[in-house]
Amino acid sequence: MNFDPTPEQQDIVAAIERLCAPFDADYWLQRDREGGFPLDFHQALARSGWLGIAMPEAYGGAGLGISEAALMMHSIAASGAGLSGASAVHMNIFGLHPVVVFGNEAQKQRWLPPLIAGRDKACFGVTEPDTGLNTLKLKTRAVRQGDHYRVDGQKVWISTAQVANKMLLLARTTAIEDCRGSEGLSLFYTDLDRSAVEVREIDKMGRKAVDSNQLFIDGLRIPVEDRVGEEGQGFSYILHGLNPERILIAAEAVGLGRAALARAAGYAGEREVFGRPIGQNQGIQHPLAKSWMELEAAHLMVHKAAWRYDQGQSCGAEANSAKYLAAEACYHACENAILTHGGMGYAKEYHVERYLREAWIPRLAPVSPQLILCFIAEKVLGLPKSY
Repeated sequence: MNFDPTPEQQDIVAAIERLCAPFDADYWLQRDREGGFPLDFHQALARSGWLGIAMPEAYGGAGLGISEAALMMHSIAASGAGLSGASAVHMNIFGLHPVVVFGNEAQKQRWLPPLIAGRDKACFGVTEPDTGLNTLKLKTRAVRQGDHYRVDGQKVWISTAQVANKMLLLARTTAIEDCRGSEGLSLFYTDLDRSAVEVREIDKMGRKAVDSNQLFIDGLRIPVEDRVGEEGQGFSYILHGLNPERILIAAEAVGLGRAALARAAGYAGEREVFGRPIGQNQGIQHPLAKSWMELEAAHLMVHKAAWRYDQGQSCGAEANSAKYLAAEACYHACENAILTHGGMGYAKEYHVERYLREAWIPRLAPVSPQLILCFIAEKVLGLPKSY
């Protein structure tokens, strides 16, 4: 059993580290203060071909696996870009996977190359204000009217909608009372027409560089040819993207935790109090050492989950576990980084307070830690369903 990355994977990490180097901690601090999508960072990745790392080669992608994509996203976050940098490109990596699997050839030719080249930017419209994780109860309605659908409803916590020109949208095409099981929802990839979609940014705790939004959809016209696959099967289509998303979020969380740990260890080795570096004290050493172990363990689960996915094996338990373990390890590492810095950890110029604010994201999204525990209890341990 070999845990070492392949030479190709090592090359990916090295290339991403070189690309991220000009976008240093001060760059991301400015983005955090001022907001504004990091378009120059996004375009740097696009020019180098990284936005299509897990997309088919036939459409301009690299045709690599989620293992390689996870290494890329980890490296971005670990560079100090954190979740701000990772979230700027996250949608590219997993978001259109349902199109790759279920879209027809014309759709893939039309949609994938512009996204990979960075000409298109997409957002993912699933979550709604009143349904949360209960996706089967979505209310946004798409009613067919001849050669198009009329869509009305609301979405919330939609990242990058301020800058996106495309939207992957899950909407109800059959009334809830007429549905069985997971049927009744349809998936669309279409233009984000701002004459019919009001995009209202949510003022939030962290990751100011990548916007989060509430969408108010009123009479959005979607051509039938923008529907992915069969009507009513959209929920089953997006399930194909959920495990990769959890794996990538977990990889980003590990990277963010490692960025915080590196800053904490560096500060502890340099900061002197009572004539000795504070890193000589076990009260400083032990929490950082524990965080290193927690991040290492989470990292291994990330790559186990990614490997199983790439091998076509079931990976639901591993992907969810990776997301849970990485989010917790990341949060503890960021918290310990602030404590190591003492009062200066509260100052923006030392960057770790920004990391802690971003560390909340993988704990909360895209699925709650409590629901992951329920999933493991039911699917792995065979306990009765609790929700």
